[in-house]
Amino acid sequence: MIPLTFITYASEILGDTQNGLSGSKIAKYCSAFSLDYNVNIPYSEYPFPLNLSNKRSALKENLKAFSPQQQFQIIKYLCELDEFKTNSTVKDLKIKLISRYGSLSSDKLDEKINEALLEETKHWLDGFPEVLKLYEDALNKYENKIFQRNLLDDLRLALEKLLKQILGNNKSIENQINEIGAFLKGKNVSKELSNMFVKQLDYFTKYHNTYIKHDDSVIDAEIEIIFEFTCSFMKFLVRVNQNS
Repeated sequence: MIPLTFITYASEILGDTQNGLSGSKIAKYCSAFSLDYNVNIPYSEYPFPLNLSNKRSALKENLKAFSPQQQFQIIKYLCELDEFKTNSTVKDLKIKLISRYGSLSSDKLDEKINEALLEETKHWLDGFPEVLKLYEDALNKYENKIFQRNLLDDLRLALEKLLKQILGNNKSIENQINEIGAFLKGKNVSKELSNMFVKQLDYFTKYHNTYIKHDDSVIDAEIEIIFEFTCSFMKFLVRVNQNS
């Protein structure tokens, strides 16, 4: 169940006067979902009636007509429209939707990788377009169950490029261990966490060299956790890098 408070919150953002959907687009998208799900909605045409206070109210009332599962899919779809690609408020809305109500999703990914983690990672990689492209390529391959080795190669390369940009050098991951330690120390990360991160990164590179880089012996059951490890590494690095 998605509470009315969240439906209202989502409608306020997606129907925002300055940065949200126009009234005609709200009617258009809601009507399309009305047909897809065979659900009657109160406001399927634009312009809306004069007694309706605003377009945000139209979106909220339309969303209320759908089931929780359908509401989840509709809000997620709207958040992913191209016009919201650079809207940080909508990105945050999508993360909240997935993290709080992800159990309502019918997407095939939900039973595997933590989708909220995936979305948060995309958010943190916004300032690193080359890294983000590799990350999204890996995600696309994972979602479609193709090229398992390639997707892990993409992830490794994404992390390597991120390290190079943050640390300002051109070294491979294997040769970044000392630099990472110094970087974390300079950012006032605790000694214990720094040591843990460096050790995990060291094991990460050894895993890739053993099972992926040389032998091409990917273990399918381990892809999920390697993906999540890489997401966590990249999120942590970007966040720490932003600390003065």
